[in-house]
Amino acid sequence: MDTRLVDGGWYTTAELARVLGIDPSSLRRWRTSNPPYGPAYVRVSTRVVKYSAEDIEAWLHRRRTDPSTLAA
Repeated sequence: MDTRLVDGGWYTTAELARVLGIDPSSLRRWRTSNPPYGPAYVRVSTRVVKYSAEDIEAWLHRRRTDPSTLAA
């Protein structure tokens, strides 16, 4: 597993919400739900949360549904 934490793109809550087409409050709610939901994140400070592009990609791939694999 690649453990680099500073290479690649990083997104704020607002930026990721814009990319996903959702309200930023959804991401905040996902982070505070029990158990937490959504892509992995890094809490940089009490007010700053960042999302790694790699973590976002991995989360989206896990959530992906291919209809052709559902047909029996």
